[in-house]
Amino acid sequence: MKRILFSAALPVLLAACSSVPLSPDETAGGPGATPANIAEQPLRVPALSALPDTAPRALAGKFLQASWASLPGWQNDGLDHVWKAFLNNCKGLMRPVSGSLAQQARATPRVWQPVCAAAAQSGLDADTASPDSVRQFLQAHLQPWRLLDAAGKPARNTVTGYYEPLVHASRTRQGDYQWPLYAAPDDLLTIDLGSVYPELAGKRVRGKLVGKRIVPYDTRAEIAASADRQPHAIVWVNDPVEAFFLQIQGSGRAQLAGGDTIRLAYADHNGRPYMSIGQWLAKQGELPLAQASMQNIKAWAKKNPSRVQEMLNANPAMVFFNEEAVVDPELGPKGAYGIPLIGQRAVAVDTTFVPLGTPMYLATQQPASSTPLRRLVFAQDTGAAIKGAARTDYYWGFGDEAGARAGRMKQPGDVWVLWPKQAGVPSAR
Repeated sequence: MKRILFSAALPVLLAACSSVPLSPDETAGGPGATPANIAEQPLRVPALSALPDTAPRALAGKFLQASWASLPGWQNDGLDHVWKAFLNNCKGLMRPVSGSLAQQARATPRVWQPVCAAAAQSGLDADTASPDSVRQFLQAHLQPWRLLDAAGKPARNTVTGYYEPLVHASRTRQGDYQWPLYAAPDDLLTIDLGSVYPELAGKRVRGKLVGKRIVPYDTRAEIAASADRQPHAIVWVNDPVEAFFLQIQGSGRAQLAGGDTIRLAYADHNGRPYMSIGQWLAKQGELPLAQASMQNIKAWAKKNPSRVQEMLNANPAMVFFNEEAVVDPELGPKGAYGIPLIGQRAVAVDTTFVPLGTPMYLATQQPASSTPLRRLVFAQDTGAAIKGAARTDYYWGFGDEAGARAGRMKQPGDVWVLWPKQAGVPSAR
């Protein structure tokens, strides 16, 4: 998933969640693959002997053992949706994976096998487990560790927010529905050299074949200017800025003219660097940079309809989508870990400090406020701007209210990693 940060003091910019998309074998099922809808699958915990034993990877930060009593506000967390998220997280931890997901720093299945086995045998239901029973299970099986920076000091860092937007769309181009959201083009190539050059693991180059040469894929402007270069449009949206911001978020829901709602899930991108349309407007003298919010950009677009495509073309990057059904409204798009995100229970992290698949306790503040926000969350996503110890991006969920909160979110935060008691200091594989 991709997402944007808003701030009165910052330009509109991109920070890519799901920076390495899942490879086809991790989304379509089959031996060693991630099920297309892992949340709908039962939790299967292999025997410990059946799980691979790989060497641990040193994490960039350090950890200080803590007690549950030392977590600020822990007893006040109502733990809503936590057990559903915990079981889904175990499904991810226990799956065998290959391709890009296997190359990411993630929590090892062997470390988590005893905990996930206990969860599967607990008899607690994903939707009806009581907060007290969930809290008792977590405290019995997990050990909190305060995340420290490389110098050994408690890591406090910025917490931003992201969300899943909603657009209004049509299957066909008609009336106000003039702005396409495309499926991935057939001629888009992805070059992955990680198996040959380990230092490039997880990094991919996009392009297209011209003769015998691979060249950069088309820019947004080139795609818009040539009907022959335009991929299949999954839907047509009635607002160009809404369509653009859904691309920046990387996933969203589309309410169709007939009333049905579908999800547009991140499929791929054209490999071009993101350029801020807020900065473009500022350079054109159209808006002060500090006022380049989504609302102000939309207002400018309505006043300047003939220049909308020019504004959009200032960003050469283009995101492509897959269509998915919305089966469970509580579940959002899949993050970089391939697990559907749950609003206010998932975060994006820097995996050099926290492995994907790790439960965490986050102590921060409500957006633009000093009111405490203290929640158990799961490290299930990544982002290009999410770098550093305790740097966290908080997934607010779906819809306009979530978007409003995400847009105001820029608060300090502290992080505790919740690790299996028998496993010692947290590590990645």
